[in-house]
Amino acid sequence: MDRDLSEDDSVVDLSFEAESPLAPPAELLERLPSYDWLFQRGGQQIMFPPLEAPGRPLEQRCWSSFLEHRVPLVTEEVAREALLSFVSSKCCYGSTAAGDLIIQELKQQTLCRYRLETFSESRISEWTFQPFTNQSVDGPQRGTSPRLWDIKVQVPPMFQEDTRKFQVPHSSLVKECHKCHGRGRYKCSGCHGAGMVRCPSCSGAKRKAKQSRRCQMCSGSGRRRCSTCSGRGSKTCATCKGEKRLLHFIQLVIMWKNSLFEFVSEHRLNCPRELLAKAKGESLFKDENTAVYPIVDFPLREISLASQRGIAEHSAALSPRARVLQQRQTIELIPVTEVHYWYRGQTYVYYIYGTDHRVHVVDYPDRYCFGCTII
Repeated sequence: MDRDLSEDDSVVDLSFEAESPLAPPAELLERLPSYDWLFQRGGQQIMFPPLEAPGRPLEQRCWSSFLEHRVPLVTEEVAREALLSFVSSKCCYGSTAAGDLIIQELKQQTLCRYRLETFSESRISEWTFQPFTNQSVDGPQRGTSPRLWDIKVQVPPMFQEDTRKFQVPHSSLVKECHKCHGRGRYKCSGCHGAGMVRCPSCSGAKRKAKQSRRCQMCSGSGRRRCSTCSGRGSKTCATCKGEKRLLHFIQLVIMWKNSLFEFVSEHRLNCPRELLAKAKGESLFKDENTAVYPIVDFPLREISLASQRGIAEHSAALSPRARVLQQRQTIELIPVTEVHYWYRGQTYVYYIYGTDHRVHVVDYPDRYCFGCTII
């Protein structure tokens, strides 16, 4: 599918970004046979990826060995140490309550977190330009431009998002600057080409109101040199940088994106779900390939359904506009402990979640102020 590009057919990495948002009218640019469609729909086109061959067949998995994983239980000592560590990280939390509280009950539950990552590549082409400084022009006379999905580029590490821009070979055209019409400069909007503006101090009256002496700012002339153009009456064209001509070319924009789908199994505790989605867990299962298949036989049915739903959603969202390069699905065990404790005649609760024993406090009794956000 991909073809190697010769030395004359090489892809140039772009470091220039056009400053002017004003694009030239499409009729100023010639039609390139390979990219005649660029002049449809506003001059920008999303390139649809070629169809990929079917992947590997669905494999039957045996989960008995995976289910033997057991996360260590949280003891009262571990629960107290986790709270003390959490309290010490907060500026206005006292450690007295954490040290003196009486733990009444530990409710522990191990959750399953399913995560699907889909690393995809999409390509967009568009006309862009830069000042023409007599550099070599790689135009249609040097050959036919390759199709955008035939241009080979270095793919970043899997699951690391990135965006890069490249110049499409043999797509360059040199045209007169459409902003200054080939003059390299244009009339200053501040002074309308005069180079001088009305004195802001005396408003052009040469003297200030109710004063007999002449204005010191303009020396009595009523006018001052225009600060916008330094008195020249014109400014260098920001589009062509004074070069009078522009090099137009088709720019290939490649976007590598990592789409994420997450699901945490249902639980009976009141620990916020958004914390559990970020919690550190113990790996139970990992499947990585060009295309992964839904999990259909996991003992916890909601995880199997989440896998099927996640893969279907990614396929529906990405297949029309991107090429999937790699997929990865994982199942992790997330331990959660609800700690009920007594302190000074009242009962309170906090949560310990993740294998690194993060803490979520609902209502800590020993606080000095009310300006901190509880996490």
